[in-house]
Amino acid sequence: MIELLRKEDCNGCCACVDICPTMAIKLHTDEEGFWYPETDKDVCNDCELCNSVCPELHVAEVKKNDFEKPFAYAAVHKNLDVRFNSTSGGLFSAMAEIIYKNGGSVAGAVYNEDFSVKHYISNTKSDLQKLRSSKYQQSNMSGMHREIKRRLDDGENVLVCGTPCQMAALRLFLKKDYNNLIILDFVCRGVNSPMVFQKYLQSQEEANGAKIVAAQAKNKELGWRSLTFKMTFDNGKSVFQTKESNLFLRGYLSANAYCRPSCYTCQFKGWPRIADITLADFWGIEHVDAALDNDLGTSMVLINSKKGAAFFESIKEKIDFKEVSLAQASANNGALITPLKKPTIDRKQFFAELQTASFDKVATKYFPPPSVPAKEKIREFLGTILTIAQTTRLHPKTLYQFVKYNFLSGKVTTNIRKQGWLITTPHSVLEIHKRAKIDCKGTLYLGMKRIKKSRLESRLLVDPGGEIVVNGDFIFGYGSDIEVFKNAKLILNENGATNISTTIICAERIEIGKHVRMGRNVTIRDTNGNHFLALQGYKPSRPVTIGDHVWLCEGCTILPGVKIGDGAIIGACSTVVSNVPANAIVMGNPAKVVDENILWKF
Repeated sequence: MIELLRKEDCNGCCACVDICPTMAIKLHTDEEGFWYPETDKDVCNDCELCNSVCPELHVAEVKKNDFEKPFAYAAVHKNLDVRFNSTSGGLFSAMAEIIYKNGGSVAGAVYNEDFSVKHYISNTKSDLQKLRSSKYQQSNMSGMHREIKRRLDDGENVLVCGTPCQMAALRLFLKKDYNNLIILDFVCRGVNSPMVFQKYLQSQEEANGAKIVAAQAKNKELGWRSLTFKMTFDNGKSVFQTKESNLFLRGYLSANAYCRPSCYTCQFKGWPRIADITLADFWGIEHVDAALDNDLGTSMVLINSKKGAAFFESIKEKIDFKEVSLAQASANNGALITPLKKPTIDRKQFFAELQTASFDKVATKYFPPPSVPAKEKIREFLGTILTIAQTTRLHPKTLYQFVKYNFLSGKVTTNIRKQGWLITTPHSVLEIHKRAKIDCKGTLYLGMKRIKKSRLESRLLVDPGGEIVVNGDFIFGYGSDIEVFKNAKLILNENGATNISTTIICAERIEIGKHVRMGRNVTIRDTNGNHFLALQGYKPSRPVTIGDHVWLCEGCTILPGVKIGDGAIIGACSTVVSNVPANAIVMGNPAKVVDENILWKF
């Protein structure tokens, strides 16, 4: 009979539930959202099968393999679409594709409709999309051990992926090594509380006023290293949260706040590994093989058994790879060797407050942004001075403009001295009228150029009552012509950049989302000037909204009234006269949708 005295002694693998012949063991979820087995003593027959499959009781027995230490590789899938949709380099997908091709089944963690996580087994290749990618919380494996055993006994090839402790439990449950079974595990830092993850998602739905319909950890559109968590809502909006802005990740990665208690004393680190193959992110690949690194994700692969080595050979035509030393593979992957450190917060109090308050409120209190050391502040200040010097080239006129618009009050209302700067280059012409406003919550660059000797003029006009709001750093390349008319508003969000000769004509309202990139000679305008047409409902000016992570290719024109969805791409020389769906490519004059559900990275 399972008698759990300490929560640290249970990893939630569910093997005891599946092995019980009388179904005496049920799962009970505690106040932290983790499940633990409870035995109905009136139904239990004391067969002790539950204890025989508990990996925490049989570490020495199960922690063994053909190779005392694994062989290591860096690898990526040759298909870019697969890499975009994978956590690392797409190696799980390459392995699953082989199994599916041979009529076998693949088991792994998937989201339920409510974004809780369970293990799921499938012999349908179309299910691969939901099987791959990290889920950032514990997966429920109840029922899976019996189903895997049934398929193996029927002679079916099966590939299973899970945490090291889950895979240890599976080996104990099966009691033998099936030739038609490949076991994968991954380098696990720790599994998070499903309840905390649900509270996090609820807070995002409340903040965005819509339901989440899709969620993806380690989304690649802002780069693999950003650890971006992407959420898509039923109103069509997408939100990208990087490791710096995501409070859930901050609690997980910085405070170790809400992993399962057994994760802090994990017995399944190091080697020999239990699985045939171990997968992970290859952090530090840029120092090992730059050819395998373009910030789209690179997999670290550890071959732990002879069977794993043979299976790895079968996928080599699908991947680019390089054998590396174990030291190179593990150098930046501490979770491979060492258990998670204890939480840096009062965990009990955190969970108590989470019962009655929103995740965002509690997380903001417990996971504030890390304080910046004095040395780092000095380095940042000196870097800012160097940037100002390089951008202005210490030209007298440009230095005068910098001082005038960043320090002298009166003509322009700004918020820049504490939060950002307005920095211009030589050959920048500014005409900012009285009662105009430039509100910089980041740094706005005007006239940035690669050809240092270029005299191409950049222009910024803000009429009386006109306003520019800068929410994060934004760069206008040289040759830009930015005009904000009377009482109009131009909103520039963080991490945006243009190329040469951008034209923005704003008579009412233009908003450019986060992480937008523009090619050369792009035009955005919300007005036709004082030209009127005898058409019902015609307006000479209509607001333009460009979503987050949009790519405006060379020579395209965005006309009044257009809304461009998140993640869209506007093809070169296209003229956009109507709304563009999220994650679509449009081309032509007028622009038409030519492809949908695309992903891209800069």
